[in-house]
This record gives sequence, structure tokens and C-alpha cells, in this order.
Amino acid sequence: MTAYLCLAMAIIAEVFATSFLKYTDQFTRLVPTLLTFGGYGVAFFFLSLVLRAMPTGVAYAIWSGAGIVLISAINWMWLKQRLDAAALVGIALILLGVVIINLFSRTAGH
Repeated sequence: MTAYLCLAMAIIAEVFATSFLKYTDQFTRLVPTLLTFGGYGVAFFFLSLVLRAMPTGVAYAIWSGAGIVLISAINWMWLKQRLDAAALVGIALILLGVVIINLFSRTAGH
């Protein structure tokens, strides 16, 4: 499995887990808690595979940046979370940073 496929799996699993985190009610609700822990377990497993081929800092920057953008989009679409101009600009800069790393960084494992 390629590093980028593993990274995509790690990002999807992390976003899944983080999406359920709010519903754990401080880990007092069993099903959301299990989904959260399971999602984070899968995320860290795939992230550990990525680190075989990609430097930790680059992998983590892509993983966390993409996660922030996706969680913000999910919360905006499904939970109707409002994002002000400053939040949108910040999220756009994070997304731009992830794109720059992927397109131009030689340390990203290309």
C-alpha cells in the first residue's frame, strides 16, 4: 500500500473518530466512545505505516491539516456550525499549506 493511500486512510479514520468525539459525552456513552477509540486506533495504525516512507513532520502536517479542513467542513454542513471570516481564512491557509507540501516538497515522499 502506498504512503499516500495509507495517509488517506489515516485521515479518514481520524475524521471519523473526531466526528463522534462530541457524542461520547465525556466517554460516558458506550457506542460513540467505542467508535471514537476504534477510529483513532485505525488512524494511528495507518499513520504508523506512512512513517515508513515519509518524515514524521511532513506526514503529521498533512494528516492534521487535512483533518482540520475536513472536520470543519463536516461541522459546517451537518451540524450547521458557523465559521466567521477569520476561521475561513485560517482554514484556507491550512489547506494551502497542505497543497504546497504535497506539490512542492521533496521530503513528502515523492
